[in-house]
Amino acid sequence: MTQDIKLTNIPCMSVGKMVEKLSEAYCALINAKDQVKMMPSIMLWGAPGVGKSQGVRQIAKEIEARTGKKTAVTDVRLLLFNPIDLRGIPTSNEDKTLAIWLKPQIFQMDESDDVINILFLDEITAAVQSVQAAAYQITLDRVVGEHRLPDNCIVIAAGNRTTDKSVAYKMPKALANRLLHIDVEVSFDSWKEWAIESGVNPMVVGYLDFRRDALMCFDAGSEELAFATPRSWEMVSNILNRVNGDIDKVFSLIAGLVGIGQAAELRSWSKVYKDLPDIGDIFEGKTAEVPKKPDSLYALTSAMTAFASAHRDDLGKIRNSISYANQLPPDFSVVLMKDYMSIEKDYVKKLMSIPEFSRWMQTKGSFLNGSI
Repeated sequence: MTQDIKLTNIPCMSVGKMVEKLSEAYCALINAKDQVKMMPSIMLWGAPGVGKSQGVRQIAKEIEARTGKKTAVTDVRLLLFNPIDLRGIPTSNEDKTLAIWLKPQIFQMDESDDVINILFLDEITAAVQSVQAAAYQITLDRVVGEHRLPDNCIVIAAGNRTTDKSVAYKMPKALANRLLHIDVEVSFDSWKEWAIESGVNPMVVGYLDFRRDALMCFDAGSEELAFATPRSWEMVSNILNRVNGDIDKVFSLIAGLVGIGQAAELRSWSKVYKDLPDIGDIFEGKTAEVPKKPDSLYALTSAMTAFASAHRDDLGKIRNSISYANQLPPDFSVVLMKDYMSIEKDYVKKLMSIPEFSRWMQTKGSFLNGSI
């Protein structure tokens, strides 16, 4: 039986904002040489596929970049666990007088000072209650039975809400009061910044830029098995990037991830790519026609961003593309420059060394709304 979990009194954040806030907190402790266990365990709430686990991996990368310490993420899907997986296997001591518990694999962590461990307890609200009890002991006391987490271990848990029609048990108030809760919501802008930096297929990015409502199509009342979420679109990107970039040839695979309707719309929309100017010519500074239709312009900015990301250190090519961007309608020119700034962290510093970008900033930079 499920019971309501009320999330009206906790902060709601995009994945990007959640990563930013938690990374800042953890890095402040680490750089001040305080123990990360001083931070309470985190509880992330959100719909299936919203990006909670991806956000945890991003936190790990941020900690590495800002502290110089190696991070190791232990991802535990509690729905697949039983209590013995967490507590360990009982056996006897040497003289057969006492029972001892063999240490579970999840407690085998590097305790050295140059490492930060992250224990991610996913699907905590959906696990059977005996597993939940053991998992909650980890989040609260950092122990299970005889086994204790090292001081350099961060604990983050995640679960779905009862409103998502997923299995979710009511969290005891005494437990809830000792966790830091965040409700993770979908934000297209946050997702797009991550997608550009992570190399998500430009057709996926371009389509979702054109159809932002298609990023998250989860409906708790629907019986459909395949539906669009940030997680399923990432899997679509992996198929296009690594299996075959021809949507027609992998259509059935894409449909199995996001549903036939979304797959068909993506396939129809992708046909605009055949009418785009040669992207290589644009970056070589050759004359290229500017598309007129909005769908073609979305496709063009996505394709240009992907090309720029692949040639990010060739500032001559980037300069030529910025000159071409001045011919685009102002709103698409702004979208393109904002996307360029998401290619990598602090890429704007490289862009500022390009005179064409500086001139663009003087004329159109005010439209960026504080993006830099």
